[in-house]
Amino acid sequence: MRIIRALVAALLLLALAVTAHAAPVQESGWTAVWATSAQMPSKTMSPNWSAEGFSNHTLRQVIRVSQGGAATRVRLTNRYGAAPLAIAGATIALTDTGANIRPDTLRPLTIGGAAQFRIPAGADLATDPVPLPVAPFQSLTITLHLAEPTGPATHHAQALATTYRATGDHRADSAGTAFTETTQSWYYLSGVEVFDVLPRRSGVVAFGDSITEGIGSTPGADNRYPDELAERLAAEGNPRAIIDQGIGGNRVTVDSSWLGDSAQRRFGPDVLDQPGIGTVIILAGINDIGLSTGGPGAADTVVPVSTDQLVAGHLDLIRQARAKGLRVIGATFTPIHGSPYFSPAAESARQALNEWIRTAGAYDAIVDFDAALRDPANPQRFTPEFDSGDHIHPSDAGYAAMAAAVNPAEFE
Repeated sequence: MRIIRALVAALLLLALAVTAHAAPVQESGWTAVWATSAQMPSKTMSPNWSAEGFSNHTLRQVIRVSQGGAATRVRLTNRYGAAPLAIAGATIALTDTGANIRPDTLRPLTIGGAAQFRIPAGADLATDPVPLPVAPFQSLTITLHLAEPTGPATHHAQALATTYRATGDHRADSAGTAFTETTQSWYYLSGVEVFDVLPRRSGVVAFGDSITEGIGSTPGADNRYPDELAERLAAEGNPRAIIDQGIGGNRVTVDSSWLGDSAQRRFGPDVLDQPGIGTVIILAGINDIGLSTGGPGAADTVVPVSTDQLVAGHLDLIRQARAKGLRVIGATFTPIHGSPYFSPAAESARQALNEWIRTAGAYDAIVDFDAALRDPANPQRFTPEFDSGDHIHPSDAGYAAMAAAVNPAEFE
């Protein structure tokens, strides 16, 4: 036992000696346990602070990890910044309530040992490892002091979680009283990773659009389907990291300044570069269908996309995943009847794509979210209890049903 403990301690010390760099993370004992997809600065998706950026502000952001570990590091992103991002100071702590933290857990975040650092334009960086053990489903508070003007900020528009802002330097405050402004977006965060002395490629990326992102679920309640799936697996004695890489309005084939880079373009940083991942679940394409002829949003978002183009896009995602050694699970498109996306042509395309996903054999496995959520009496619609009310996004109960539909035996 002493030998094992000594080995664990030695490996942990070795990991904590590793400094951050801009290159993609390789298999090194680190596992992604939370992540979000970066987006360009924009006010179009939801009200946020990304367009104007920050100056002499402190941001306090709360996230919940899906797995625990002996040490922690944070991935920060300036992917869409026009200039280097100056971080005047940063901290991490276990969350108390709201913007309050547990003061005994407060730790500085550094890069290369420096408390102040810059993230180059277009880059992501990992902080130095922090000796902060975290438990599964624990909430972490990450605080960034941004003293210099940042310019427009890389963000994730629809976090379904509260971010807090204060004027001045409040990175070390244990109480959240200075944080009087709030928004429902994340800024400059792209991931949290934990160290595992016996790493497995057991993590899962849930990749997709607003249904993966969790729109329609209760804000702040962590009821997105990836959250529900992680909780279900832990309850069944099969815990593993599940990370959510959904962007509202995102399309497989079309780039957008406010709906995110296309799934094909962002698949690398959002899936392939995540450490400890063995499986990806792809639920993507309903926005390509719905925005082919109209639907909600600005006129310049309407781009015709054929079913053949969508199939080609999915095949490209499968190719990218397999080249990285990932197992790929395809998910069927959920009902849209009653939503602005619905038309006979859109429904025909949805059914055709679902038939291809179910029968073509292109994926390693499938999860039939359509079958899990549709109303048996009217299969073009949601079962009423699974409908959030907009007829395209599931309710909390719907997201739980999606999690229940996933077969964990199909994971890597």
